[in-house]
Amino acid sequence: MRIWHQSFTVLDDVPHYRDALARHLHEQASSGTEIDLHGMKPGTYPSDYPGTHIGHTYLAGLHKEQFVQAALRAQDEGYDAFLIATIPDTAYEEVRTLLDIPVVAFGQTSVLMAAQLGDRVGIVNFIAELEPQLRRNMRNYGLDALVGPITQVVAGFTDVMAAYADPQPLVDAFTEAARRAIDRGANVIVPGEGPLNVFLADLGISRVDDVPVLDSLGTCVRMAELRAAQHAATGLLPSRAGFYGAQPSRPLVDEARNFYGFPETLP
Repeated sequence: MRIWHQSFTVLDDVPHYRDALARHLHEQASSGTEIDLHGMKPGTYPSDYPGTHIGHTYLAGLHKEQFVQAALRAQDEGYDAFLIATIPDTAYEEVRTLLDIPVVAFGQTSVLMAAQLGDRVGIVNFIAELEPQLRRNMRNYGLDALVGPITQVVAGFTDVMAAYADPQPLVDAFTEAARRAIDRGANVIVPGEGPLNVFLADLGISRVDDVPVLDSLGTCVRMAELRAAQHAATGLLPSRAGFYGAQPSRPLVDEARNFYGFPETLP
């Protein structure tokens, strides 16, 4: 089985995270599952990385095309599942209509699994600008009643990257933010964004006090394996009804993308 992992980061720009991510996902995958890591194209983020873009709806939306391109390529190259490994679930609704192979999204999958561990999910993030998008996504999924507080670790992207060399400051900052969520009623914690998730999992942090901390990306890998097995065995597909489900033909998609100057899906 092969899973295409798609990050919102330029992975070669953050080698400590890339290497920890590869190690962690390999440990979580079943024997015989191959997970290929893919990131954004070099130069995607010419300014503050990548929070300045995530904080603006147009810029965040513009990057959806890289996810669409990657997803089409994944299906063309025979992957068994496509994993959107970023908590805002970038391009999830669009990609799900385009592919027949399963599409698994970090945010949706994490909250669904967290709901089996508690009934009020707290998200502990380090990019405050994501909260409105996360709230809207959860409303669209019908999961908003499950999601309670969204709290912020007092750290930026560069701080999270630096923590791979000096972990204790980020451990303390995460614990403080998680306890704020717990004080507001959360009884299960989802760590927002891949770098924070992998950092915590790498250190074996799975609880704060009496509250579980979900390994979101590890969960997504296992869900991708399950969905891929179901698809292979039964042909299970998502709904194809209505505007948010209908699947356009591939020639129609390719013609539209070519008109707008998007690159071919295969080199």
